[in-house]
Amino acid sequence: MTVTYPFSAVVGLDDLKLALILNAVSPRVGGVLVRGEKGTAKSTVVRALAAQLPAIEVVYGCRFSCDPAAPDPACPDGPHGAEAPGRTRPASLVELPVGASEDRLAGSLDLEKALTDGVKAFEPGLLAAAHRGVLYVDEVNLLHDHLVDLLLDAAALGTCYVEREAVSVRHAARFLLVGTMNPEEGELRPQLLDRFGLTVEVRASREPAERAEVVRRRLAFEDDPATFAERWTAQEAELAGRIGEARERVSRVVLPDARLLQIAEVCAAFDVDGLRADLVTANAAVAHAAWHGRTEVTAEDVRAAARLALPHRRRRDPFDAPGLDESRLDDLLGQDDPDPDPDPDPGPGGGSDPGSDPGQGPAQPDPPGETAADPPPAGTPGPDATSPDAEGPDSGEPGAGATQSRTAAPGEPYRVPVLSVPGLGEGAAGRRSRARTPHGRTIGSRVPRGRVRRLHLTATLRAAAPYQARRGRSGPGMRIRGTDLREPIAEGREGNLVLFVVDASGSMAARSRMRAVKTAVLSLLLDAYQRRDKIGLVTFRGAGAELALPPTSSVEVGAARLRLLPTGGRTPLAAGLVKAAETLRVERLRDPDRRPLLVVVTDGRATSGGAADVPRAAGLLAGTAAVVVDCESGMVRLGLACDLAARLGARLVPLDSLSAGGGLDGLVRDHRRAG
Repeated sequence: MTVTYPFSAVVGLDDLKLALILNAVSPRVGGVLVRGEKGTAKSTVVRALAAQLPAIEVVYGCRFSCDPAAPDPACPDGPHGAEAPGRTRPASLVELPVGASEDRLAGSLDLEKALTDGVKAFEPGLLAAAHRGVLYVDEVNLLHDHLVDLLLDAAALGTCYVEREAVSVRHAARFLLVGTMNPEEGELRPQLLDRFGLTVEVRASREPAERAEVVRRRLAFEDDPATFAERWTAQEAELAGRIGEARERVSRVVLPDARLLQIAEVCAAFDVDGLRADLVTANAAVAHAAWHGRTEVTAEDVRAAARLALPHRRRRDPFDAPGLDESRLDDLLGQDDPDPDPDPDPGPGGGSDPGSDPGQGPAQPDPPGETAADPPPAGTPGPDATSPDAEGPDSGEPGAGATQSRTAAPGEPYRVPVLSVPGLGEGAAGRRSRARTPHGRTIGSRVPRGRVRRLHLTATLRAAAPYQARRGRSGPGMRIRGTDLREPIAEGREGNLVLFVVDASGSMAARSRMRAVKTAVLSLLLDAYQRRDKIGLVTFRGAGAELALPPTSSVEVGAARLRLLPTGGRTPLAAGLVKAAETLRVERLRDPDRRPLLVVVTDGRATSGGAADVPRAAGLLAGTAAVVVDCESGMVRLGLACDLAARLGARLVPLDSLSAGGGLDGLVRDHRRAG
């Protein structure tokens, strides 16, 4: 028997434990999204709480966990009579793997019975198994969007609807939804983020004593799980009892009109969209009051609920991390110096985090309009004051005579035209280029290539129908052979690897162009965020090029690196192209199905490394879909970016045209892919 790490033995993580407990007390809160770096015990805490949930009564033999006292009248295994036998079992913990299919999540036609017995039967999925329990989704930000939509709709409605392949089924699906994610691997779309009731930011403690205690307890658990768990039996029993009492009390908790108005004022003040924030905050405040043994919601309950329900719902820049100004929250609630939660520890054995400041919200990145570095003092020469032709041999390089680098701030991002990779890919699901994906629109069928992953039922039946008499079929059903099987061909959209190669040399800064360049790249980053791409950033200046941001799904990190990008020095264009080719080569080995889109932002000058090296470097990128954003300006233009675009087989786009927002569809021209 697997022993679960005790919930009461978890050190710190008070906000996470409180959010989970509020959902355990009242499922109407709507679930928890746990955001945090790797190795912060997110999964451990979720599994530990599931083990403490009260046991439930279920109808014997019901695959949908109906309650004998109030069975679901539309249960596919029903109807269950008033005297239906029941049994007691622990609340279930169902884990949804990242690679799960829609059929595995929602359920589908039982193919074995349909093909062998001619019976239309429904095979329930993970949503049915999670009913009245916990559905845990690790790395929820890596799930396909359509799965997240289905999952959150079921969580919001408490019902799962299945309409496919001659199956029309509805069953109850009420569960505690818990999702975890590492923001460095990419964000959820805002409309999906909003569907989680509460959100918690988890960070490892920086207090040495607390970190040591975490390690001490974990080592003790790994050495002897049973003995370690036994030491916490009393605390776990007390926690389970307190959750049970709060569940019974929550229906009697009163939410006064004054507190409801207070909730509405707070939500309006933080400029949240819609009314879901008000509903979640109200439900969480009621659950918080029940957890603390109160029968009426107080300002303390509203504050605790708002801290968890509003951070991910406030209007913010797409590149900002969720957060909440708690001092403003205190002002809105009329608490100049609010007392800390009288019982911050959500359960026995937990401890407060001495390394955290409960009054301090998550750190926010610099807003787009602010510079990340102070400009040089007045009278100090900088790259913005240097003409393109005045670049010295050591411009921007360390040492005597070096030109001081400057960090230009980008402006507000704007909508850019769609850039796509030509052809039909087979990469990860996204919203940029056409692709064959397992979850797109079905456009036909084909003979399986290897093991059958998905079955096109009607095509399989059509293939088998002409041979039934020859195969001696008798009775209902059909005789199906391996040669009859067909799988669907689906077409949708894929996400790409958008690799930005940005010229950060002195020639770019000379006429104050770097602000416009950064604004354009920031706008393209926002587009990549919306289209579920991976992004990377290569910069070149001075004597060489560097991979400023390895390919990642976290566009927030890319925006932060862009804001801090300094400019100045000579222009090693060839080095930038070579670094881009090397980056794409490595990424093809890691993710061969994800097609790249190269976006080179430059004026085409090459004042370092020799102009003769540019053609050879461009040859390394032959066959890669590319766009060259021409940043050259002024009355006299050399057309060097145009020459570079011709060598790359790319489409040339003037920098000013990106902000026009129209007339640039199909910026990447069709061309024959090398290799």
